[in-house]
Amino acid sequence: MTKTKRGAAPGRGPAAVLDARALNRATLARQLLLRRSPLSAEAAVEHLVGLQAQNAKPPYYALAARLDGFTPEALSRPMADRAVVRIVTLRSTIHTHTAQDCLTLRPLVQPARDREIAFFRKGLSGVDLDRLAVLARDLVEAEPRTVKQLREALLGEWPHADPQALSAAARCRLPLVQIPPRGLWGRGGQVTLTTAERWLGRPAEPSPGPDAVVLRYLAAFGPASVKDMQTWAGLTRLREAFDRLRPRLVTFHDTHGTELFDLPDAPRPDPDTPAPPRFLPEFDNLLLSHADRTRVVPHELRGSTWRGNIPHRALLVDGFLAGVWRLDEHALVIEPFGPLTGTRRAEVTAEGERMLRVMHPDTPYDIRFGTVRG
Repeated sequence: MTKTKRGAAPGRGPAAVLDARALNRATLARQLLLRRSPLSAEAAVEHLVGLQAQNAKPPYYALAARLDGFTPEALSRPMADRAVVRIVTLRSTIHTHTAQDCLTLRPLVQPARDREIAFFRKGLSGVDLDRLAVLARDLVEAEPRTVKQLREALLGEWPHADPQALSAAARCRLPLVQIPPRGLWGRGGQVTLTTAERWLGRPAEPSPGPDAVVLRYLAAFGPASVKDMQTWAGLTRLREAFDRLRPRLVTFHDTHGTELFDLPDAPRPDPDTPAPPRFLPEFDNLLLSHADRTRVVPHELRGSTWRGNIPHRALLVDGFLAGVWRLDEHALVIEPFGPLTGTRRAEVTAEGERMLRVMHPDTPYDIRFGTVRG
């Protein structure tokens, strides 16, 4: 492996080879996980191009691991103020995005959402999808609706259709945001929907086009291959965008020979740079945004953060996946995938104590190490 902080300029000799550890440190630096950032929660959400958020709590833990001085209110406040929103975008999953990204990224991924409707075609026999989109928009803009309310209203028009297919088609055709209190820290609430345009008080903007998003992806997840970005975005046919941008980028290869692209001045720390332990939530984009995840997840641990369809929260040690964790009633339970040295165990404990102070300052928790997973 060639250790380098900056890539060779295009056309100047062979591209450097970056092994998993070099890619790990570069990606952790972009992800604000080598050193905590002073960015605001809103600015961090923008830099990271959103936070995966199937559940309400993961974005809060994601920012607690990345930001200096973070408190849950720092994300709850802009969500309540409509500066950040919850909406289906990348990979057809709920993400927390800034309002601006909501209005631009959703149009970018709309073709993928349109194709997704094909999965529900059996339940949509006889349904006019254009009419469904108009009717659903009228319903949720007249009054925010729960999924159940929207489904029942659409069934009134198409009583023989599959109810879940109707609501899925509405979600695919329209930019539906989940409005608060859903997503606020410490508050519950059903998923209640309206359109992004109605919630934010302005129309959707033209898609920024793939080139601009490629640059943002590399700033947050690079160095990366075309397939890496396609995995992150849930889009295909991005090779042309990378080729157009090639004169502005630097290139590397991984140890398998895959071409990797990057921004010339993006951070690529020395592979020996220390990486402190981090407690990440389930669904953290760090673990989901590359076709080849070995830069964070060792090959032998692939799939180890899932049990059936249930995701586990991830523990990073020395920058790589090293265990899972959970909060029981009175304890933070840490289950490493292998033995920890005394020093590593102390570092993990200190980081766990910090996470608990930030996220649960009024709740006493013990810290326990569970059985090492084989």
